[in-house]
Amino acid sequence: MERLKHLLDSIRGNCQWFGLRRYTECNDYHSARNGNCDENSRTLDQGIMVEVLQDGQLAYAGTTNLTPQGVQAAFDKALNLAEVSSHYKVINFDTSIRPAEQGIYNSRYEQAIDTLSPAEIQLRLIELSNNLKVHSDIAETHAWAILTQTNIEFVSSNGADWQQNFHVITRNVSATASKNGEIQKRSLGMEAKQWGAEALDLTSLKREALKVGEQARELLYAPECPTDQRELILAPDQLYLQVHESIGHPLELDRILGDERNYAGWSFINPEDFGSLRYGPEILNVTFDPELPGEMASYRYDDNGIRAHKEYLIKDGILMRGIGGVESQYRSGIAGVSCARSTSWNRPPMDRMGNINIEPGESSLDTMIASTQKGILMRTNRSWSIDDYRNKFQFGCEYGELIENGKITGIVRNPNYRGTTIDFWSNLTMVGNRDTFEMWGSPFCGKGEPNQIIRVGHAVPYCKFSGIDIFGGA
Repeated sequence: MERLKHLLDSIRGNCQWFGLRRYTECNDYHSARNGNCDENSRTLDQGIMVEVLQDGQLAYAGTTNLTPQGVQAAFDKALNLAEVSSHYKVINFDTSIRPAEQGIYNSRYEQAIDTLSPAEIQLRLIELSNNLKVHSDIAETHAWAILTQTNIEFVSSNGADWQQNFHVITRNVSATASKNGEIQKRSLGMEAKQWGAEALDLTSLKREALKVGEQARELLYAPECPTDQRELILAPDQLYLQVHESIGHPLELDRILGDERNYAGWSFINPEDFGSLRYGPEILNVTFDPELPGEMASYRYDDNGIRAHKEYLIKDGILMRGIGGVESQYRSGIAGVSCARSTSWNRPPMDRMGNINIEPGESSLDTMIASTQKGILMRTNRSWSIDDYRNKFQFGCEYGELIENGKITGIVRNPNYRGTTIDFWSNLTMVGNRDTFEMWGSPFCGKGEPNQIIRVGHAVPYCKFSGIDIFGGA
């Protein structure tokens, strides 16, 4: 941090406020396929984003030249952009939107990522890919992991001084089975959390790999998912994507304001819906929770330097606040959260999901199943499609289990379901308890022009819905 403060002090120029955000990230990708080494790669990304507030207008310029001269040149560029664009500003911002927070955030983990050598990681993945080969029907096996270490430092002219250090591992194993022209794939579901090398523990992963391989072969001989209307229980490894697409994205304030409509789409939510729209029944409680240890997008500060706290987005089924950082809150007059995030040093922060979670309810999974007369339990996402307004959707899963008269009676392949957002969540009948609550997430959420890929977390329990259209087909 002393080096960054030195760079801050070296800058010459007058403006209302300016800040420096240094971003350093190392990504290691390892994979094994069919018992052989498949890929090993490393990327290192480092640079500084200079942010300037002048004449009520914010502007940015990034640089990989980390010398005083390079940072000064970026400052001069950002200041010029702010002065020129201030004549066309939408909102007259002041320095209150950039508080002088100070502190440190560190991911929690049991074992540091760098305690495992690349060779050891590769050998573990090779062993896992061999474990997936449970039968000659298994045509392909794949095991991979992304190990990410990120450091973000921020200092500003008004005294902000904070840093955050993230340890993230994303892992998955998959088996593809083939027989007489039928192809089925089963996977772990891409687990992504803030954790350390313990995520690659072979003992637990070998058990998971064996189950994945057996279920992939099992699906080859399973009947097609029926087409009818049923009660639907979604496992967390599918429900998290449902939350992401039909709750997370439509609540982003910049999308509601129209900023994203040319690329990522708009939203069916209107500004006047906050505080009144019934998104679902009283048992639906959705939070923005950056304080949950281990979840993928836990942090203390967003990239605007705003302290992050847990907030209810949907409380007792009613839409309460949006996923919007301080700038969108100023523009819209809608309550938001600390969610302005950027993918790297060369992008300004924008409204992004962090940890968007469903709070646990009171039902056990056994109770959900026992109370179901005609239903299906679906696990692990395979495909999804949702319209530009985040309203009409269709999801496909890898694994379906039919439920008849309170008991699981068999598995089906190619299970799919469809609906519209408010109708779907209004049909929520049971929310799983703390025992069914699982952390999931994705490192690949895309948004913005130029595109920004960012990590998001979703911790959710099993949930049950009534009257859902389900159907078969790849």
